[in-house]
Amino acid sequence: MFSLKLSHTAWPHLPRSLRGAPALLAACLAAAPAAFAQGSAAPQFASTQVMGGLSEPWDIAFAPGGPMFFTEKCAGLSVRMPDGAVRRLMGNAQGYALRANDLFCQGQSGVHGVAVDPAFAQGQRFVYVFSASNLSTNPRSNRVIRLRVNDDFSRVSERTDIVTDIRYKEGGGGAGGPGAHSGGRLRFGPDGFLYVTTGDNHHPDIPQSPTLIGGKVLRIDRDGKAAPGNNTPSDFDARIYAYGMRNPQGLTFRPAGQPGAGQPFIAEHGPNHSDEVSALAPGANGGWDPRNRPGLDCRGNGYCGYAGNAQTMPMTDTQRFADALRPLWTNQSKSEGMGPAEFLSGPQWREWNGALAVGLMRERRLDLLTIGPDSRSARAVVAEVLGSPRLRSLVQGPDGALWAATDSGQILRMTLR
Repeated sequence: MFSLKLSHTAWPHLPRSLRGAPALLAACLAAAPAAFAQGSAAPQFASTQVMGGLSEPWDIAFAPGGPMFFTEKCAGLSVRMPDGAVRRLMGNAQGYALRANDLFCQGQSGVHGVAVDPAFAQGQRFVYVFSASNLSTNPRSNRVIRLRVNDDFSRVSERTDIVTDIRYKEGGGGAGGPGAHSGGRLRFGPDGFLYVTTGDNHHPDIPQSPTLIGGKVLRIDRDGKAAPGNNTPSDFDARIYAYGMRNPQGLTFRPAGQPGAGQPFIAEHGPNHSDEVSALAPGANGGWDPRNRPGLDCRGNGYCGYAGNAQTMPMTDTQRFADALRPLWTNQSKSEGMGPAEFLSGPQWREWNGALAVGLMRERRLDLLTIGPDSRSARAVVAEVLGSPRLRSLVQGPDGALWAATDSGQILRMTLR
C-alpha cells in the first residue's frame, strides 16, 4: 500500500542581486500545477522492474529510438536496447567492449552520471560519463569522459576526458572516508550545454574556492570548455556556473511549456539538517561554507559541516553571503539523503504535470513538490512506491514514464495508477 504525508514550507525572497536577472529567472516557478491549488491526494505509482540483479546502478540516460544507457558504480557503462539486449560498453572488468582499468569505486564514489549528447540523432553520437579515475594520482580525481557510440550501439571509442580536475577525497583527517562527496550528476540543459554537479569532499575550503571545482555546478560544452554566459566572478574558473554547494546529486530542468522553462534545479544532501532544493542562476552562490565556525568543534581538517545545527552551521549562510541563493524547499529542515530529482511533464501525469519528483534515499521515499502560485512556497506529497525502493536516479523516459535506478540493483519504470 501507499502512505501519505504532507508538508508545506515558506519560500524566502530571492536575493536582491538576482531580482533584476533575465526573464528566465523572473518567470521561474511563477505558476503551479493544478495539484497545488486543488490540494489533491497523494498519487499512487505502479512500478515494473525492467532490469534486476545489477551492481549498484547509479544513473540512466536515453538515446533517440529508446536505447537506455546505464552506469553501475563499481563496473562501468552499458546500454540496454529496446529489445532487452544488454551490451557492456566501457568498464573495468572483462566483458566490456572498451576496457578502462583506471575507473574505480571507493566509498561514495565510482562510475556515476551519464548523459547523451542532444545532437546524437544529428551525428554527434556522444555519451558522457562521470567517474572516479586513477589516471592521475596524489590525489586521484573525478573525470567527465566523452565517448563516441557506434551505429549499432555495440561499442564505444574515441575516449576523451573533457574534465580531469574534479576533486576526489583521499583518506586522511576530517569528516568522512575516502571517496566521500563527489557529486557526479550529468545533464544536458535545453541550452545545449552540459551541466556537472561536484561535491565538497568534506574539505572546508572547496565550496567557496574560485579555482577548485568541487562543491560546484559546472556548465561546459562537449569539449569541456566553459560555456558562454556562466557569469562567474572574474577570478573564478570560467567553467563554474554556480558554487557554494555541498553534495548535489539531483539536477534537472523545468520542461518546455511550464513556467520558467529551462531553469536548472539541484537537490542537495544536507549535513545533519536541511536537505535543499534550489533553482539555480548563473554565477550564484549556494551559501555552503563549512569553514571557521566560532564555538564549534571542527576536528581534523577544520571541516565544520557536521559540527552545528541549522543556525550555527547553515546549509545556506545568508549572514556570510547576503546574496546567497535561497533554497526553494528544505525538507522540513531534515537531512534524509536527498538525491535524484526530475520534473514530471505531460498529460499522463494528470494533476501532477509540472511537479518536481525528488528521491530521499535514507527514508526510501519519493516526494512530489508542487510550487505555489506566489513562488515562495512548496507543498510536498509523499507516495511510498510499493517496496519502498531507495532511489538513486530519476529520469523521465521517451515513453513519458518515470524511470528509476535503485540501490537494490533494479531499474524500474513507474507510472501513475
